[in-house]
Amino acid sequence: MTASTTKLLDRKEVADLCVNLRQQGKTIGFTSGVFDILHPGHVDYLEKAKIQCDVLIVGVNSDASVRQNKGELRPICSERDRAAVLAGLGVVDYIFIFDERNNHKNIELLQPHLYLKAGDYDVAKLSSAPLIESYGGSARIIPALPGFSSTRIIEKISAQALGGLASMLPQIPLAAAAAVFVDRDGTIIEHVEYLHEPHKVQFLPGAIDGLKMLKQAGFRLVVVTNQPGIGFGYFTKEEFFAVNREMLRTLYQAGVSVDRVYFCPHTDADKCSCRKPSTALIERAVADLNVVLTQSYVIGDMTLDIQLGKNAGCRTIQVQTGKAGGDKYHEVTPDFSAADLSAAAQWILNRKKLPS
Repeated sequence: MTASTTKLLDRKEVADLCVNLRQQGKTIGFTSGVFDILHPGHVDYLEKAKIQCDVLIVGVNSDASVRQNKGELRPICSERDRAAVLAGLGVVDYIFIFDERNNHKNIELLQPHLYLKAGDYDVAKLSSAPLIESYGGSARIIPALPGFSSTRIIEKISAQALGGLASMLPQIPLAAAAAVFVDRDGTIIEHVEYLHEPHKVQFLPGAIDGLKMLKQAGFRLVVVTNQPGIGFGYFTKEEFFAVNREMLRTLYQAGVSVDRVYFCPHTDADKCSCRKPSTALIERAVADLNVVLTQSYVIGDMTLDIQLGKNAGCRTIQVQTGKAGGDKYHEVTPDFSAADLSAAAQWILNRKKLPS
């Protein structure tokens, strides 16, 4: 009999076991996670968790719940495969698979003595902490081993695979073309302060239609975005990439391909050259995509987007979504004010039809 058949149970079976374990005076620890592509960070965390309890129970997020949180491209490994790998670790005693997006139901059924969580969370901010404390249990945070994440491993594999493929292909120079540089938050998708959760991605009215019109008209589409939340430590680059993947996945399904996404991860205090309205990101696009700036446009909801366009020598459009120019960072007037991306695209296409 293999470890996966003896350790992997359904949740009801694990809950029944917990009743017996409590009667035996055993300390029950519970944790959960995706555990997609097991790495040293997972192992270190689980070993530290086991030290704190007699019996360590691990809840594994089902494939459906992972897709809800991380998008349609995850998980890489199925729920049964992920559970089977965990079962091979001696520090893990029992495993079950669950569908919910939080641990409230798990804690209600298992009533563990310890709810163990990896990372740098504040226990007081864990939504499940009051629940476990209500019956005398406690929540504990175990610091994560830095430098490891499944997302980072996946991105490294993708980059190396694409890099290897690119090296085998002849390098074909791109023809010169105009581009439309588009802000992300407040212009394409709803502005959410320090957005880092893919399930919160909501497209603004007219955004997808506007981008589709521009792409069909032959413009290169380039997303240019400031992300100071990375510099402040509010979220990671991996979390930023996860939001982008969700946005790009929806656009791809709608028939829109974005040529590049450039971002600045710094805060204003860093005084970098890539933070809008500085033009380093646009300069990268010019080099990468052979962009003709005098025929290009910048669209955004903030005055710093308009100032970026002015600094780069592009025409500018301010949309009345997101901040709608209310940031007042710069005293600058756009070439056109549009209700949304669709109206902005229509104005650009109308200009394109005018005789030169």
